[in-house]
Parts: sequence; structure tokens; C-alpha cells
Amino acid sequence: MRATIDTITSKLEERMTGLTALDSARQRFDEWGQGATAGTREPHVHAMLISLRRFDTVNRAYGADAGDGVLGEIAARIVHFAQDDIDAPTFVARVAGGSFLLAAHEACSRERWHLLAEQLADAVARPVDTSAGIVRLTPRVALVRALMGETFASMHDRLSDALEQAGRSEGTHLVWARGEAVPRGSTTSELEADLMGAIDGGQIEILFQPQFSLPDDRLTGAEALARWNHPELGRIGAGSLFAIAARTDQIGPLSRHIAAKALEAAREWPGDVRLSLNITPADLAFGSYVRQMTDLVRESRFPPRRLTLEITEQALIGDIGLAAQTMAEFCAQGIRIALDDFGAGFCNFRYLKLLPLHYLKLDRSMIEGITRDKRDVAVLRAIVAMARALDLEVIAEGIERDDQRDAIAAEGCAYYQGFLRAEPMSAASFAAMVATEA
Repeated sequence: MRATIDTITSKLEERMTGLTALDSARQRFDEWGQGATAGTREPHVHAMLISLRRFDTVNRAYGADAGDGVLGEIAARIVHFAQDDIDAPTFVARVAGGSFLLAAHEACSRERWHLLAEQLADAVARPVDTSAGIVRLTPRVALVRALMGETFASMHDRLSDALEQAGRSEGTHLVWARGEAVPRGSTTSELEADLMGAIDGGQIEILFQPQFSLPDDRLTGAEALARWNHPELGRIGAGSLFAIAARTDQIGPLSRHIAAKALEAAREWPGDVRLSLNITPADLAFGSYVRQMTDLVRESRFPPRRLTLEITEQALIGDIGLAAQTMAEFCAQGIRIALDDFGAGFCNFRYLKLLPLHYLKLDRSMIEGITRDKRDVAVLRAIVAMARALDLEVIAEGIERDDQRDAIAAEGCAYYQGFLRAEPMSAASFAAMVATEA
């Protein structure tokens, strides 16, 4: 009877948050352990347990539906973080209540895993926009480097003990599980100082994620992505990079650097190949952002009509009026606007009414189930129909299989990107792709 209850709970869990069920997570952990190379000194698995403080107050104050919505949003943020910032196999599972487990099959340094936990905590702590109001939750995070041969239960117990320890210490939000070595290497303050020289030192690399049209699979453009190639910690993803930049008031210079480098590379692209750049909340809040961006476009000689700026719902929570005004100024110059990660949050349809949009960019969570769940197909079909009625084109992210590509083509999506056709690549590699395909 207990096994049956656990199975039902797991299925409900996957449906509500889209995460790996705990039983599946345990199995994945065991597989990673069995595949570890004998004699390896570095731990083969790193994990963190994220707990939302006072999550029960959300259900009491706003109701169970709002609580489920918040969990779905937090789950999406953790999954996105894992996909964007960890270059290794990962899984994310909900443990219980407002607790989530993230694990990676990566022998990274302790300092890098600590940095990733800090950046994920920042992402989780951002306000959540619900139909009942804005919800703010503070996470506590426990970290662990799994021991060779350690069981899933042992690792989870150590994480749980560490979280309990953090709960007894007011102001402690991040703690390592027992048995870990004393931290060495780069501290957070040192990383912040490193960033100031990273831009000029050529450590910020711009990668390009190709985009393709449907149904003909023609190469149409690319989204620019930033990575920091730190000389000691290795590659640091865009989420961690921008979080560090925010603490040092370097977001403006970082955004301008990324835009300038991407526009410089895209200037050589032939025909109508488009470039997509991401807009951060800090960009929108910056008074001269429109002027600075248009100056960069003019100096690069890249045609504004071939530029798309992507903005997420999270960036719009602060001041929707300012965002609408900013986008209208860009649109007046021929630049197009995409609402990014649509479906990852609460899909506030008011944004579709107020903002001058050209594209809806579907979050990968909206695509994962379309080949096996009729309800997922129905939701996709409704979104495409709504977009068509609003004269918007739909871009699908995270396409990794042929059956997913066929499904979105059948439902009327106009464009897609994902590992099915191409992973993010260097400027030189994308230029070579453009030369052969565009």
C-alpha cells in the first residue's frame, strides 16, 4: 500500500512541477555512482537542498492554488538554472513541501559549487507574481560533495542535517554538510573583483544558439549567450555571471559588452539572418538604456530590422509602464521584441495587451510533454491560436528530438531552437554555419 501511495505522489509531483520524481532521482544518483571511475579522487556528484522558508504561510494567506503556482514557478527557475549554468548532467526533484533537490554529475571545485548555490538562491528569492499578489520567499541552501560510494539516503540525510543547522542560526542562508573541507580558493569578493577585469581581459565569451524556421528548417538567426571563462573556476554561465555583476554594479557595462560583441559578429552575417539579445531588469531600469543600445546598433552598422530584443516576465514585474515605453521606442526604430520564457511563470496575459510584441518565445517546459500528453498539445494549440490572433509569431525553445520538432511544426510554431539541430557555438562556428546554410 505504501508503494502505491508513493507512486501516486510521484506522478502528481511530476504533473504539478514538471520535476523528476524522487524515486527517479534516487535511481539516477545510483547510476551515476555505478558509473564513477575507480580510483577517482574528485567527488563525482555535487548536490544542494533548497528549502523555502515559511512556505506554509503562502497557502494560508493566498490559498492552495496560489501555493501550487509558486512551487511551479520556483521549480521552473531551478530547472532553468541547472540547464543554463551547469555544463553537466543534472536532475531536479521536489523532496517535500517547499524543498527541492538539485544534483549534478560533475567533479567541479567546491568554490564553483558554492558560487552556483549563491546564484541559484538569488534566482529563487526573486518576487513571484501570483494572481493574488506578489510573493517573496527566502531560501536556505545546504550543499554537499558526495563521497565515493555514498548512498542517496546518506547524502540526503547530510543535506537535511545541514539545513536544520542553518535553521537554528538566524541569518545563515547557505551551509555545507558535515565532512567537507575548509573552503579554499576564490571567495565571493575575489570573484567580484575578477569580473571587473574579465570584460577587458577577454574572458567573457559570446556564444550563439542557432534558430530555425518551420516547417522548412531554414537557418534564420541566433540568440546571443554570455559565458565567463574564469581562469581558475572554468566556465561560469550567464545566470551566475549577471548575479555577480549585480552585486558590483557592473550589469550596465556587462550588458553593453555582450551587445557590442554580438553585434560586431552579426554584422558579417549575410541576408536576413537575425540576432537576438536578452534584456535584463537592470537594463530596463537604466534611464539611458535605449540611447546606449541604439548607439551600439548604429556603430556596429547592423540593420535594426534584423535585431530582436528578448525580455522575460520577471523583468516586467517592476514597472510595466516603463517597459512598454522602452519597447515602443525600440519598435519605432524597426527593432523587434520577443516575450521570452513564456509559460515558465504565470503567463500574465495583460502583458500581451500592453506591450508592443512581435514574438512569443515558449519556455522549454511547455514543449517537453507534447509528444505524450494530449493536454500539453491542447495548451500549445491554444497559445499558438492566441498568438496568431494577436499577430504574433511563436518560437519554441528546447527542441531536442525529432518528434518534438514535428509536433510544434504541426501546431503552427514559426521558429525553434534547441540541441536537435545545434548547440550554442562560437561566433566563428556560427559564421561557418551561416555561410553554408543561410
